Amino acid sequence: MAQHQHRFTSQMTPVAADRPIRRRPRASARPMLGLALAGLGALVSGMAAGAASADERRMAALYPHDGRHDLTGADITRYPGAGVLFCHRRPDGIPQKAAAAWLVGSPRLVVLNAHNFRNRRMEVTREVEDCFFQIGGRNYGFVPASLRLGAAPDAKALHITDDWALIDLAEAVVGAPPQPVPDAPTLATGIAEIPVVMVSPGGHENYRGPNSSETCAIQQIDPPTEDDIRRARHNCNDGFGGSGSGLFDLSGRLVAMQSASLSMNSRRPFDLDFHYGSALLFEGALLAAIRQAVAAESAVPEIR
Repeated sequence: MAQHQHRFTSQMTPVAADRPIRRRPRASARPMLGLALAGLGALVSGMAAGAASADERRMAALYPHDGRHDLTGADITRYPGAGVLFCHRRPDGIPQKAAAAWLVGSPRLVVLNAHNFRNRRMEVTREVEDCFFQIGGRNYGFVPASLRLGAAPDAKALHITDDWALIDLAEAVVGAPPQPVPDAPTLATGIAEIPVVMVSPGGHENYRGPNSSETCAIQQIDPPTEDDIRRARHNCNDGFGGSGSGLFDLSGRLVAMQSASLSMNSRRPFDLDFHYGSALLFEGALLAAIRQAVAAESAVPEIR
């Protein structure tokens, strides 16, 4: 791979592409990330190659196929807990969509990507206080001190498989049920062809609708990292703002959370080395943290 020259652009851009599993030992290093700052999506879209119009570039899918459609009422019922992270980005203070986020296991627990608040060097890029969670048409503030990151406190880098965070809401969500706590996926490590549905509550910069759903496939599951979390390489059409999208199996069970995509705005076939999306499976340390948080929440006496 060192002989290839390639430039990565995405809402989270890995600084190096791992070799396919057939050429990698189980104990390989975690796949690292490059995290884009606010506004990078517009910048990269403007730099997209070719003579296509700005609108065509903005709406371009990552792969030749594009089966995305707006979420329906039936989708909202089938995939509960789907919400959106909003943060203050504009100088005038008007909140903007930042990413997808999920209410999981409790009316107060939100699961989302760590890269919403840290860059690849684990530097703070956004304060929790500047953001809120929207679900069911209502906005909910966070408890900033409750932020729990997948990366260790002394970590020097953020990786795909620890690109997760849990945050408590200041008040319980009313009128919108949470996504059930996921079961550990029974998916084998290796080359695969696993149909999934990517649900993107916040939509994408390269899709016209406010949200989207698409049937696509996991093509490979990498070996587990030290936290017993595996990366799934998939061919789902992601886009800027699509971080945190959920990958569900065809029975409607949540199995993974989108983290990053290679070659953003490059519309070409899926490639295990150079053109794929990366999601982390709900297993290992992530699943353990969710279960612990839900158990702790249920153990707190209700105040009447």
